[in-house]
Amino acid sequence: MAKISVEVPDELLEDLDSHVGEDKKFVNRSEAVRASIRKTLDQLDDIDTRRGRLDEE
Repeated sequence: MAKISVEVPDELLEDLDSHVGEDKKFVNRSEAVRASIRKTLDQLDDIDTRRGRLDEE
């Protein structure tokens, strides 16, 4: 799995951290970021499909 590095504003990181940890939505920051990327890409694919910009396979 590739590693990347990004700069994140402090307020966004604080919000992310409020969802990460034991008994929360995500186990760790990496899992939260991966889930967010997947959801965003799925939403963009849906928009592109509705607008005829993405061929359905």
